[in-house]
Amino acid sequence: MKYFYTLATLVMFFLFSGSRQLGGFLHAQSEPFDCTYNAYLFQYNDIYAIDLASGSSYLVKENVVSGSINGAAYNSADGFLWGYVSGTAKTIVRIGKNFETDLYTIPEIPVTNNNYVGDIDLYGQYYFRAGTSTFHHVDLNPDSPSYMQYIGSMDLSHSISIHDWAFNAADNMLYTVEKKTNILYRIDVETGNVENLGVVPILSGNNYTYGAVYFDVDGNFYVSANQTGTVYVIRAVQNIVNGTMNSNVFAFGPASASNDGARCPTAPVPQEDCINGSDDDGDGLVDCDDPSCSGVASCPVVELTSSGNDGGLESNDRLANLISKRNYQRAKDNYKFDALSAKKIKKASNYLRKGAYAPSAIELKALVPLGIIGESSTIESAPEDLLDLTNAKDIYAVDYLNGSETMSALMIIKTEEQVYEHSKFICDRFLGAQLLSVSTLQLREKDFIRSIIKQADGTKEFALSFSARLNEQDRFVVESHWNIDRYSPNSSYYNFQIWSNSVDDLLKLADEILNLLEANAPISDYKTSAPPPVFVKSAKYERGAVHMNVVNNNKTEYIRLEGGLKRSETSESESVGLESEIDGYIYQVVVETGNIFDFGFRISNENGDTPDDLFVADAPWGLDDSQTGTRVAQYEVVASTQGYYGEGYPVERNINLKATTNSYVGVYRALSPRFAAVNLSRYNNLVFNATGTGILEIQLIKADGDLYTHEVSMSEKTETFYLGHELFRNSNGASTDFSNLKVIQFNLKASSGIAEQKQMELTAVEFTNAGKPAKFIDENLNRSIVSPNPVITDTTLYFYDEGMGTYTFQLFDMNGRAIGSHLMAGNVQAGQNNIQISRKGLDAGLYLYRLESSSKRIWSGRILVK
Repeated sequence: MKYFYTLATLVMFFLFSGSRQLGGFLHAQSEPFDCTYNAYLFQYNDIYAIDLASGSSYLVKENVVSGSINGAAYNSADGFLWGYVSGTAKTIVRIGKNFETDLYTIPEIPVTNNNYVGDIDLYGQYYFRAGTSTFHHVDLNPDSPSYMQYIGSMDLSHSISIHDWAFNAADNMLYTVEKKTNILYRIDVETGNVENLGVVPILSGNNYTYGAVYFDVDGNFYVSANQTGTVYVIRAVQNIVNGTMNSNVFAFGPASASNDGARCPTAPVPQEDCINGSDDDGDGLVDCDDPSCSGVASCPVVELTSSGNDGGLESNDRLANLISKRNYQRAKDNYKFDALSAKKIKKASNYLRKGAYAPSAIELKALVPLGIIGESSTIESAPEDLLDLTNAKDIYAVDYLNGSETMSALMIIKTEEQVYEHSKFICDRFLGAQLLSVSTLQLREKDFIRSIIKQADGTKEFALSFSARLNEQDRFVVESHWNIDRYSPNSSYYNFQIWSNSVDDLLKLADEILNLLEANAPISDYKTSAPPPVFVKSAKYERGAVHMNVVNNNKTEYIRLEGGLKRSETSESESVGLESEIDGYIYQVVVETGNIFDFGFRISNENGDTPDDLFVADAPWGLDDSQTGTRVAQYEVVASTQGYYGEGYPVERNINLKATTNSYVGVYRALSPRFAAVNLSRYNNLVFNATGTGILEIQLIKADGDLYTHEVSMSEKTETFYLGHELFRNSNGASTDFSNLKVIQFNLKASSGIAEQKQMELTAVEFTNAGKPAKFIDENLNRSIVSPNPVITDTTLYFYDEGMGTYTFQLFDMNGRAIGSHLMAGNVQAGQNNIQISRKGLDAGLYLYRLESSSKRIWSGRILVK
């Protein structure tokens, strides 16, 4: 479903579209709309299509007319959209399928400032009103003898403060919701009687303007809040008696102003099933992820939100190693933020006091809203370990608690020369979260970008970021952008990142922050930009490819990716640019990158709208050189050059390390980008190749902070180590499995207590169920073995040779003809060798092989292909 954000300047479009005036009417060549699931919302000069199921929108027509249109409605009698033209007295407009306009002047319509409430019943009768209790009636049924005539006016039996109403096809009655009281009313246009149906439960306590309302064929009433863009549903309103009603959140769309909506009331709206594991309404959200399922079945009404202590940054090309060290130290120390022991914050005497601070030197604590969202307490949660990593000069963060649970969090960061370089909507996707929605909410009648994020643990959060800088007159300029490079350069900023389990609380906190800023200096301007209509919902790197789910809100047909990737933590960046076609609302894009460490990129769409920025990375390797007396001569993370085709869990990239230490020097590898625990209990062995000097200690750091270790001896000869999980022991001698692993660490230990030179090459690390192979595949060293045989997809040929050299392998059919596609050559090592043989287009049948080494040894046999 699609609906339109308020369209305001639609009157004089005929000057540009060839409309003409006949007999006092203005006519264009237009066709009617079909009665589809689309809804239409008008905003200023523009028309947007919005999907009621997802809340997503896209611009379908801008600068439609001069002036503004309100009281918009779908006319079931002729299939056109209609509305009242503000700024042109006594004029209504008809809008066709291709958004051509016909203007009609009806002299009998009383002069009013703006008839901004209106709808058309099933029989083509248009009822509209301004801010008074009087509503007007025009006949818009083309089959009626009084077509295009003013029928008259009538007063409502009760004065109500409303901004839109809509006819329900189930009973042909008007319905509306009043601002502030949140009462649902049923109106009989024949008598003007206004019936109070009670306060809508889901809207209770709101103070929003409901500027666009819609119906579906089942009598479900959809109400959109201007300030937050939240779409609410009140189900089957024709059946409401005694104030009992079924209401819920339905979707989260963009905020709007001076708006009005229109929709065919006999069209269905797709509904989410909530328990079947499918995306029933096509919005890309399944079951409990869909807002309409809140409180339905097993879906919770309110989710917890994450602490400010966890937020603040993502990795990027400049900070990858520093951030890795920060997260490694937290994992190693088993750091957990303790909300119960955190310092509680109380309102200071100068809270909201004018001129308490110089605008450029406001204490960050003084910008924290208090007592705004009904929190039971507010506690300090600042992640002070960010100060050494980012461009932040000062950080202050708080959690808002409901009892012992976090309901909202706020991080304030002060920066110099530029805006804070990390944004929650980028960093959380890097850490495994999903971006469910991107839209706007309104503060001071300005659009700010709001996102909905589903964290890796399943919690959902509403997030908002904006920054404030001082201009030359020491007045604040508030900026809100999706892309960091849109912020004004060479300025100091107060940066605000807010996240909450309630979009209503998000709005209240943001509005109070603006009040707190204004207590110290006026806000002279707002600079905002639109959110990206095409964005990456989720992304991950896995085995040589970046997998992305792309949300396509504006029906773009292709996207372009531009950015830089690194093959390893210590390699240089490579520039990447490519295009991909996309089709549908949710589209899966796979970028074959080969083995990489990270990929930072921008996704642009064909319409030139705001691009999306994203950073995707594999879990990092890091260097632990923290011990006194340790000096590192070489540390290199080497990119994997071959893809992984095993059945285990690969730990990509390899290590070269040379150092001097009198205790230990080590390298560590997280198992996930955010250092979260990974369950690898299905595997029995940790396998790796290593060559080096002395004792190598392998440590497993688990989610609970417990440490399990095992030691092996390395030599100058590369050896493959197969370490079963039972070999790893903690300080109490207990063994473990590979569940809940956060970090693997490889330490080179000095045994003498004095400085020793240490060296290690570490390759092909993996968790697997494969056991250590026998030294020889067969006791008869003169035989070659093919296994498996028969062959379905591929097989391995094993043979033993006493010296190093080369080999030539040739495959023949039963007639003795050589098969060119299976001629292979390679190197032979002293001892056991193996050659991988792919079926590669071979027909089923029996084949012969011949293998000859440079030592003049020959092996032959048969291979059966099924």
